[in-house]
Amino acid sequence: MNDSAAQVGAFGISAVLASPWIALPLIGICVTVVVFLWFDRLLGRFLSRMTFTRDEMLRYLDMMHVTAESNRVTALQLLASLGLGVIFFLLLWPRATLGLIVAGAVTVGMWNIPLLLIKRQWEKRCNLFVDQMVDALTIMANGVKAGLSVTQSMDRVVENMPNPISQEFNLALSQIRIGRSVEEALLDLGERIPKADVQMFVTAINILKETGGNLAETFQTIVVTIRERQKVERKIEAMTAQGIMQGFIVSMVPIGLITMFYIVDPGYITPMFTSTLGIILLLIMLVLIVIGGIAIRRVVTIKV
Repeated sequence: MNDSAAQVGAFGISAVLASPWIALPLIGICVTVVVFLWFDRLLGRFLSRMTFTRDEMLRYLDMMHVTAESNRVTALQLLASLGLGVIFFLLLWPRATLGLIVAGAVTVGMWNIPLLLIKRQWEKRCNLFVDQMVDALTIMANGVKAGLSVTQSMDRVVENMPNPISQEFNLALSQIRIGRSVEEALLDLGERIPKADVQMFVTAINILKETGGNLAETFQTIVVTIRERQKVERKIEAMTAQGIMQGFIVSMVPIGLITMFYIVDPGYITPMFTSTLGIILLLIMLVLIVIGGIAIRRVVTIKV
């Protein structure tokens, strides 16, 4: 009798929790209590993280000469992170536990992905600038041999080379025309493109302008150094490409097996997504995949 009553009570509780009209308010009450207890701490960390990420995005955009309003960047960030998180939670309803986990992961991931994408574009731009320095310094060396000054040689680069080096040199020349010294304009260039080859170029010009020397020969030496560095980097990329691909394949094996089992026998793999233990195992799997991918990436990354 007691067992029957317990079963009836458990069934009644399950039926009540399964109803969205009761489950949703309960979830809302729990979230409200958590927010009320830790509101100041959570709000402070959230605002600090949001401000830092927004400022970093604006800084990289500014170094790429892209104008963006801070309010608009913040709104797009919230829409891409919290907006997508809410959408995933609603799509996975009534599986509230899985929905909260997926929504939280999407929110955290999408909060940082825009910054990573912008930083990646900035790094591509810097690498393209360094690649263009070979031809640009050759033009400048020929100009110096012909009797032109450094600024006149840079002006020839602006006229004959595409972006980004044309844009960066043009900005440096504009700063010089409004009264800044050549050294200050070149130092600003080195801050916008913080690459070793650019720093070497800026330092060489600033030192030789003070002490005197053969600028044309110095430019040719920098060109040779850049070419040799690029050869070594390409050789390293070819040698590490196999390791990167192996790491990617190993990381995708668990996801591929889950997909295969779901296609062949959905009932066998469904508990992995519906039970608490299965969700915990999925989270552990994802964490291990991420850790393994980061470890492999660091092992095969060799800086020149």
